[in-house]
Amino acid sequence: MTRAGSRRTLLSLVAVMLAVLTSLGISPGTGTPIAGAEPTGSGSGQTSGPKFLKLSLDSVTPTAITSNSDPYFVVSGTVTNIGDRPVDDVSVRIQRGGPVTSPSALRTTLRQDQASYDITGEFQDVADQLTAGQRKQFSVSVALHSGTELPGGVSSLDITAPGVYPLLLNVNGQPAYGGQARLDDARFLLPVLGVPGSADPKHGPGQPTPPAVDGPPVATTLLWPLADRPRLVAGQPGAPDAQALLTDDDLAASLAQGGRLDQLLSALESVVKPDSTRDRSLINAVCLAIDPDLLITVSDMTRDYRVLASPSDPEGPTRPGSGGRAAKAWLERLRALAPGMCVTALPFAQVDPNALAAAGDVTLADRALNAPADLIDSLLTVKSVRGVAIPDAGTIDTEGATLFAHHGFTTTVLADNAVAPLDGRSNLLAAKTPPSTPPATPATPGSTPEPGTPDMVTLADVVVPPATGTTTQPAPAAPHAATFDSWAATALAAIGSNPPTPAFTPDKARYDVTVDSRAARLQDALGAVAWTALNPQPGRPRTALLVPPQQWGANRDEASAVLGQLDLQLRNNLATPRSLTELLAQQPDPQPYTLDYLDRAADDAVPAHFAEPVHQQGQRITQLMSALVDVPQQELSPRAFLTPLRDDLIRVLSLTDRRAGGGAADTNAQRRLDQTTKTMDNLYGSVTVLPPGGVYTLASEQSPLLLVARNDLPVAIRVRFKIDAPAETSITDIGEQQLPAKGNRSFQIPTEVSDSRNLTIPIGLSTPDGVPLGNAVSVSVRSNAYGQVLAIMTASACALLLLLVGRRLWHRFRGQSDPADEEFDAGAVRESKQDRRTRKRDKKRQEAR
Repeated sequence: MTRAGSRRTLLSLVAVMLAVLTSLGISPGTGTPIAGAEPTGSGSGQTSGPKFLKLSLDSVTPTAITSNSDPYFVVSGTVTNIGDRPVDDVSVRIQRGGPVTSPSALRTTLRQDQASYDITGEFQDVADQLTAGQRKQFSVSVALHSGTELPGGVSSLDITAPGVYPLLLNVNGQPAYGGQARLDDARFLLPVLGVPGSADPKHGPGQPTPPAVDGPPVATTLLWPLADRPRLVAGQPGAPDAQALLTDDDLAASLAQGGRLDQLLSALESVVKPDSTRDRSLINAVCLAIDPDLLITVSDMTRDYRVLASPSDPEGPTRPGSGGRAAKAWLERLRALAPGMCVTALPFAQVDPNALAAAGDVTLADRALNAPADLIDSLLTVKSVRGVAIPDAGTIDTEGATLFAHHGFTTTVLADNAVAPLDGRSNLLAAKTPPSTPPATPATPGSTPEPGTPDMVTLADVVVPPATGTTTQPAPAAPHAATFDSWAATALAAIGSNPPTPAFTPDKARYDVTVDSRAARLQDALGAVAWTALNPQPGRPRTALLVPPQQWGANRDEASAVLGQLDLQLRNNLATPRSLTELLAQQPDPQPYTLDYLDRAADDAVPAHFAEPVHQQGQRITQLMSALVDVPQQELSPRAFLTPLRDDLIRVLSLTDRRAGGGAADTNAQRRLDQTTKTMDNLYGSVTVLPPGGVYTLASEQSPLLLVARNDLPVAIRVRFKIDAPAETSITDIGEQQLPAKGNRSFQIPTEVSDSRNLTIPIGLSTPDGVPLGNAVSVSVRSNAYGQVLAIMTASACALLLLLVGRRLWHRFRGQSDPADEEFDAGAVRESKQDRRTRKRDKKRQEAR
């Protein structure tokens, strides 16, 4: 047999084997049955099997259906070949399941098997073939319900009543070496506020079905968060005309056109601006919730600021920031917007109230909780809503709730599953629904009504003692909790890029939402927002508090869609606006409730080991603050100088980035703590006594000790000298003294030394409360006095002199010569005569010459 013939025979055998494998549904080389391929969508919950196609939802038009809508809606998407082989005969179809009948089903229905979506449309071709890496966009027109005849290519979902419906897009295809199979799906919710007329073009439009809901419209309040992660570098005290230093310049991009914060503000501007076509109803339902740390940072950015070249190196090189113009424009827009609507302050830097309570620093807690309202009012020229605390996690423990109550907060905004009836059961069903009243919305077979939580409850287990600390006054009333819909909040959190899963989301409803497209997640949120309005439930109030996450990732279109959904509900009489002030004024439910601190929140909380060092540094700041002096002509006040360091300690206890997992949040917190500690060490070391150098010699035993104290702080400070005087010295305490900012001052310390030896005297400075400042110095002192020895010698010499003088006077008064003078006088006379004769002889000789 020739070589060519052998080759043809081999190829024939290979072809036969491929045919057999294909008929069995087995992929050559892998041994994997194509028929067992699982979709990559989130709903299946499957990750095994080969992946060939990825189906992504791009848009739903319109996002919600009303009785005035067209009888059709359009679903657009993209199919991408993510495998390693071509896929033929790619087609899609729309399917739906039954309407959502319970709040939890808003989440769990999106994980059901595709068989639960039993109302199916017709398959529509997308592409004859998609090669590896190729993608194809498509649009599917869908009729809500069918008339006598539907146009070609239009499927009907048989939706005849308002509700929130789960929909599924199913993509089929035939991968190479395999058979036709379902390869992926995408799930989403469609809110139907009203059903439009018939879709049959021959018989004309039928009668639309408006929303028909038993009970009043849902009183709705929407918080609109504006917050960001902490950006200011730690350890930078206040200084006149100082440049702010940021860890990175990401905030500049967020504030600029197209950035996250720009788009959130822009969406709100479209509602609040005077040229808006909407009335005030929607505006009255929305309240801005602003993080003061964000406003402080943006305000600092309006002036020249700098950015670390490496965020992990706080002491490394820096570069100029680029967001000054964007920060100024964004802040001006916010200042123009805020006075026309409700505004409230979030806790500073998304601080963890439980960790703040554990730190045990009252002044630090006041800055984190009470100061934000004043900061917001000052920077935006508004009067914010007071007395309400909005913790980032949506759940707190008893210590955190007590901390809020101690600082004057009468209401805390919590997830509805973060509280529980005090006696372990809910009496809402009996209290709000008479036994003879049937449920407004029939439950599906096998479903049971879920217990509801009142929108305002009393936290009976939070005991607040009287402010005076005495028992003669009655304790204040127990604080309240305003509860928000945890299911709607979970869906709102999933909007945008890098969506978090909140701590209050139950485990049964947790899954990786990033496998869904942004459009699908937006639809889920809109469905969750509409569900309460469309489904009155026994035991659940006709109210809704909607709370997106504080660092919400929605873009302008997504945020506008949420506002548009709420506006649709208001205009269709399904909702009515309720301001935050009205919510806080509500009477709580008579049933007492207790806090139920959620396990997930405890896992995401700030670790306990940060509490003690934060407390220590907070105390050091307070002690230094009490020593500083506010001088009128001084450029910088003590508060302005040290408050940035308090803010750094609050940022150490921030919940930012903790839900993302990993150790980045702990690393950033420790870095902030280290920088703040180092700065405090430097500040305390900036006030000290200058060493005199050499030995200090006193002119006498009571000469003053001359000392010079130095203050390198930009504010004046009160100090005391701390001198450990040895036993041989007596040094007078000159009391409290003041050192000028950035200056020296000389002091004379009255000193008495009773020893002529060299003495070593330790001298230091402290605050008036005794906290040491700077480093103590040792001064060597020597006195020129001789002390007791000198006094004895002087006294002895004086006594001898007096004795000799007295002896001479005694002899003179008696007319006697002093015996001591006799020999002296005779000799002196002889010497005098001889001297005169010698002088006369010398004179005569000179004259003779």
